[in-house]
Amino acid sequence: MEKSATETRADSRLAGLQVYRVGGAVRDALLGWPVYDNDWVVVGATPEDMHKRGFKPVGRDFPVFLHPETAEEYALARTERKSGHGYAGFEVHASPDVTLEEDLLRRDLTINAIAESTEGALTDPFDGRGDIEQRVLRHISSAFSEDPLRVLRTARFLSRYASLGFTIAPETLALMREVSHSGELEHLAAERVWVETEKALGEPRPEIYFTTLKCCDALAVWWPELEEELLAKGLAAMAQAPDAGTSVLAHWRYAQLVSPLSDEQREALAQRLKLPNAVSQLARHAALTYKLLDSALSGPNVLLWLERLDGWRKPAQVDVQLALVNVLASEQVTRLDSAWQAARKVSPQALIAEGYQGAALGEALRERRGQAVAAALA
Repeated sequence: MEKSATETRADSRLAGLQVYRVGGAVRDALLGWPVYDNDWVVVGATPEDMHKRGFKPVGRDFPVFLHPETAEEYALARTERKSGHGYAGFEVHASPDVTLEEDLLRRDLTINAIAESTEGALTDPFDGRGDIEQRVLRHISSAFSEDPLRVLRTARFLSRYASLGFTIAPETLALMREVSHSGELEHLAAERVWVETEKALGEPRPEIYFTTLKCCDALAVWWPELEEELLAKGLAAMAQAPDAGTSVLAHWRYAQLVSPLSDEQREALAQRLKLPNAVSQLARHAALTYKLLDSALSGPNVLLWLERLDGWRKPAQVDVQLALVNVLASEQVTRLDSAWQAARKVSPQALIAEGYQGAALGEALRERRGQAVAAALA
């Protein structure tokens, strides 16, 4: 369990500093939501002050330091000024003169602009607590539109808190739509878009992330393949993701989301988002499984499925897809697993002992595996 703001008072490294817990930790504590990470802002200090206390610098664009024992982030209070396009197009000013209120002003939503002192007192200049009580996601100022990533972040927060009754304030949604039409979203780095999307896919209501982006016209910028009908089909499929661990649930949900797309559409989206190879591959494999289940479970079809999953070299990839079959067509999983196990028992060494070699060995191996699959399916 991460330490609370009041527990920092016993930390001698922080003695004499104006330290406040900020952002998500304060918001989630007020909501009764689990708090996993703390972020801190330090007011009135310099980088030299932090160095002397043993903090390790990690920020390249602005002064952020890691606590030498807890590894929690402590950022010097700062302001930001728009200087270019996209997420990184800002000039940062950090100095002892920047006040806590000025630092909070640069944040995105009122519920994320609440600070807690080491004595437990809250600083809430934009009535974030009021919006928490009213269950509203509301931007702080027009500066919200200067960072296009905030459109995705707001949609992600809604996917997390919609079950608590949260909605997006109409004026904030209108501003999100303005950003979508401005062309600023196109300047985001694909990696940043995927990071936000991956987080959203792990939230309690991931479908709301995509429907919100569609509502504010942002979906067409990065996910043009997900048109009306295909989006509806993808969201329905996403709700059937296999019961997986937290670390891979988001990837399964993505694979399900894009399952209605054609191979060309799926690959175009993967390249645009610069997806990790593991995510792209899982999406391709899931599409193969959907295609198999939409066809007759004949010996040739099942054998081709096993081959395209590279099952002989990477058997775990078949086992992963059997988990999907268990969700989509549980009545077929035993048959497919039996066919898979039968094919695995065909021994190349036995065929070599029979005198097969070279191309003839490969042909015989495929023929025997096909026979084993057909027999298991009969």
